[in-house]
Amino acid sequence: MAKKNKSALQEKEGVSSFETTNKASIAAIKQKRKTKLDSNSLVTSILNQDITALSRAITLVESKNTTHKAQANTILKACLPHANKSVRIGITGVPGVGKSTFIEVFGKDLTAQGKRVAVLAIDPSSSITKGSILGDKTRMEALVKDDNAFIRPSASGDSLGGVARKTRETIILCESAGFDVIIIETVGVGQSETTVHSMVDFFLLLKLAGAGDELQGIKRGIIEMADTIAINKADGNNIKQAKLAQVEFKRALHLYPEKASQWQPKVTLCSALENQGIEDIWNIILDYVSTTTKSNYFQNNRLQQNTFWLIQTVENQLKSNFFSTPKIKKALKEQIKLLENNKTTPFAAADYLLSIKD
Repeated sequence: MAKKNKSALQEKEGVSSFETTNKASIAAIKQKRKTKLDSNSLVTSILNQDITALSRAITLVESKNTTHKAQANTILKACLPHANKSVRIGITGVPGVGKSTFIEVFGKDLTAQGKRVAVLAIDPSSSITKGSILGDKTRMEALVKDDNAFIRPSASGDSLGGVARKTRETIILCESAGFDVIIIETVGVGQSETTVHSMVDFFLLLKLAGAGDELQGIKRGIIEMADTIAINKADGNNIKQAKLAQVEFKRALHLYPEKASQWQPKVTLCSALENQGIEDIWNIILDYVSTTTKSNYFQNNRLQQNTFWLIQTVENQLKSNFFSTPKIKKALKEQIKLLENNKTTPFAAADYLLSIKD
């Protein structure tokens, strides 16, 4: 008799449905999922910290459906007076620096203190298939089971730099649902850092010791935005290298211009794997909030961010309206055809499209 293959990759026989399955129950569950809640009910549930209602509202905010957009705006307007009561933290770092592990340990440390933590994780989308794995919940197994935590992975789609199109609105909904700390995890090195920096109070940069950094221009841009640099994986045989990196970054920070907040960025060591230095980072954040609140920078920064997002929203809407116009759609196809036949230039074609009147 042949020996059975015990490999985990071996295909196994599926589980058949029980004959005792209640069809009426299945129908009831399906019907409940289809039930459309009105805006007032959703707002009331969100304010009562109902996670299901919060998730449904975020789905409406992220939807491109015109009807959903109108309902989302109604919900956001009702929730706005209950927002702006959290600390918004942006966390970035190159792939492999341990962002997900750090956020899980950091989040668990905060929930242990009685804080309610929302994690908005931006997952990169494929430029070819437009698909996204959305695997952040599987990488934060302990945090996702925590009653005081909420993790919402969102596909970056075609948003500039990998920040989800409606992350800003999602922050408002999470704050209205009573979350004290909002964490936004970026895709990695790139333009997403600039966008996230414009919607958070505190920007944390995770670094690796001895990893090298050939992209000096990007490195400089990110370090200028960082309020604290945390050198992660400072454990085991890597402690010596981590301490050397800490000294180097401290020296480098003194060469940068003074920040508008007048806050001197810190450089600290941490190990998410061994839960070392995590509490120190939270204390640094509390110190930052206290310092910038006293100087009025904290509130003024949020006001400037609102202005920035007003202009961004107008620009996005104008772009959307422009390309959805029937005349533009038709003319765009014609100009692309001319481009293919080398009868016009991209700049001339753009000038022509912009000259079309309604």
